[in-house]
Amino acid sequence: MSSESSAKTIKLDQFLKWVNAVPTGGEAKVLIQIGEVSVNGEVETRRGRKLFEGDRVSVAGEEFIVNLT
Repeated sequence: MSSESSAKTIKLDQFLKWVNAVPTGGEAKVLIQIGEVSVNGEVETRRGRKLFEGDRVSVAGEEFIVNLT
């Protein structure tokens, strides 16, 4: 059994750096705050938003699927 609290997660700003969508955390922060990033089709403005396996993140015309395994 897996609960949300024990599931693997990554924060949105960290994920953007991890997949090389942005070169710095500062750039990730700005893109998120100005509404240029969406998660699962919805604009997300919280850089600390927890992402779970299978979430879809879109930025600058590219889509990334969260894979934490």
